[in-house]
Amino acid sequence: MEKPNLNYINSLAREDDSIKKILIDVIKTEFPEEKQDYYESFCKNDFKKIKDNVHRLKHKISILGLENGYKNANAYEHNLRVNSKDKSEIFDKTLVIISEYLKII
Repeated sequence: MEKPNLNYINSLAREDDSIKKILIDVIKTEFPEEKQDYYESFCKNDFKKIKDNVHRLKHKISILGLENGYKNANAYEHNLRVNSKDKSEIFDKTLVIISEYLKII
């Protein structure tokens, strides 16, 4: 499985550590909240909310350099449009990887 990285954040920050810190702090704040919202809507089988949560989370997946994770999230989001949770297990693994990564950066 691919590993998250800060390449995109570094390119946005252009070597400015204060901007880099701000971007990382935003992700560290928003990601757990969005992940929790995702799991709550998943348990309720609220496909519209699940899809909305996946849509928000996939941007953080992309920002953290997880190209395959982003493609899988996109496919999962598409499946949710037809009320299918296919690809949810792969998406969950990506969320776990990000959660662990955010603890160490």
